[in-house]
Amino acid sequence: MAVADAENPLLGETTCGSLLQKLQQIWDEVGENDEERDKMLLQLEQECLDVYKRKVDQAVKSRAHLLQALADAQLELSHLLSALGEKSFVGIPDKTSGTIKEQLAAIAPMLEQLWKQKEERVKEFSDVQSQIQRICGEIAGNSSLSEVPAVDEADLSLKKLDEFQGRLQELQKEKSERLHKVLDFVSTVHDLCAVLGMDFFSTVTDVHPSLNDSTGVQSKSISNDTLSRLAKTVLALKEDKKQRLRKLQELATQLIDLWNLMDTPDEERSLFDHVTCNISASVDEVTIPGALALDLIEQAEVEVERLDQLKASRMKEIAFKRQAELEEIFARAHIEIDPEVARAKIMVLIDSGDIEPSELLADMDNQIARAKEEAFSRRDILDKVEKWMSACEEESWLEDYNRDENRYNSSRGAHLNLKRAEKARILVNKIPALVDTLVAKTRAWEEEHGIPFAYDGVPLLAMLDEYAMLRHDREEEKRRMRDHKKFHEQLNTEQEAIFGSRPSPGRPVGPKKVVGPRANGGGANGTPGRRLSLNANQNGARSTSKDGKRDNTRPVAPVNYVAISKEDATSHVSGTDPEPFSP
Repeated sequence: MAVADAENPLLGETTCGSLLQKLQQIWDEVGENDEERDKMLLQLEQECLDVYKRKVDQAVKSRAHLLQALADAQLELSHLLSALGEKSFVGIPDKTSGTIKEQLAAIAPMLEQLWKQKEERVKEFSDVQSQIQRICGEIAGNSSLSEVPAVDEADLSLKKLDEFQGRLQELQKEKSERLHKVLDFVSTVHDLCAVLGMDFFSTVTDVHPSLNDSTGVQSKSISNDTLSRLAKTVLALKEDKKQRLRKLQELATQLIDLWNLMDTPDEERSLFDHVTCNISASVDEVTIPGALALDLIEQAEVEVERLDQLKASRMKEIAFKRQAELEEIFARAHIEIDPEVARAKIMVLIDSGDIEPSELLADMDNQIARAKEEAFSRRDILDKVEKWMSACEEESWLEDYNRDENRYNSSRGAHLNLKRAEKARILVNKIPALVDTLVAKTRAWEEEHGIPFAYDGVPLLAMLDEYAMLRHDREEEKRRMRDHKKFHEQLNTEQEAIFGSRPSPGRPVGPKKVVGPRANGGGANGTPGRRLSLNANQNGARSTSKDGKRDNTRPVAPVNYVAISKEDATSHVSGTDPEPFSP
């Protein structure tokens, strides 16, 4: 072996064989005898054995240490699994498989993982127990606990952790409910203080300093004492709100009564809308900030006192305003009354003091209400009267238009007159039906109310009857005029047949000028030369202006009642002026 090592030494590497070979060469050069050589070789061999023995001892000690470390690791693994409540752990190596180092290498990551898991579990336990301790302190009203709860590391099982977490959830739920109650109470106190005009911060901090808005929600006190004091504060504020609302409603009622009594304008009333708006509101409906403030109530009290002092001096003015309103309603409804007598009666009642001002105004309000009801019942008939009068006015205009010989000339506005004439003819044709409807409605109204329907003091049925009579006379006159025209045309035809005459060329044939006065003026057209008995001097045919005064410019019924048709307008030729004939 030594010879082989000597013959094939590794280049640049010293081996036992090369050293032995070199030693033999030295011995050969020196001439060392075999006995010395054997002695020295034995010595070398003994030294090699000592080295091997030391190495073996070291290996034995190392193995013992590894085995102890493996046992400790296995024991630690068992303790960790027990503390964590784990019956088994995935990946635990078999005790008999692999070398000691392989077993240690396999168990080391598991131990590291379990230690990490234990640290996390201890942290979870500590967090849960700290939260439990803090919430218990908040509920008890002692939130200054600073001790960190001790964690039992011998039992870190999930079951134990679930128990703590269940307890924590119960406490958190209780805290949430308490916090919700506290916030509800604080919100109610805020709303009540806003309505009552009180300082919210001073009110709520008197209960507990943590209840103001500067602290977070989670920092607010939820103790039993805080909840109890908040409940008492809310009850006291609600009672105060109820008392103030009752007082304000009484003042608002007095204000409205005084305003109605003195006919106070809306502009002045609007200054106290914030008082009267809650006159019929319940306690829960009053939510506007400052609606029940003390200064507002004092302001209303001062106004009531001022109006009481002003009431006596304005009674006549107020009563006459009511009377003016009543007269205006009657005027719009075309009902005649004697305003001077009514005003004199009011003066007598006020000056005598026999009636309370409120009773007088209430009686006048009742009269106004009844007048409005009567006006409403007459409205449909009055609307149709207005349509009838408007149609008669158009009839009068159409009559004037038909008498105009230049109406078809291409003058400015002629096309507009043509359109108006067409519309007027349609409207005039509807007059008989309108009159019939008006008569029927008037009779039904009179049967229902048991009194005649008067228009500005004149019975409406009398007006309609006279109109129908005049219209009938007018139709008869038109019929006679048509017969007269037919007679003249027949006479002219007979003369032409006998004498063969023709109209004189010196006299142009064209439309004849209408002879005689207007159709409504009497004379040739057969219209009676008189107005209806309901003219301005007899029936007060007046419309009512905005201020309730009479307007005498418009008659109740038009002067002209029947329009001459377009074809009849050219036939109004005098019978004493025949056209000349040539021989």
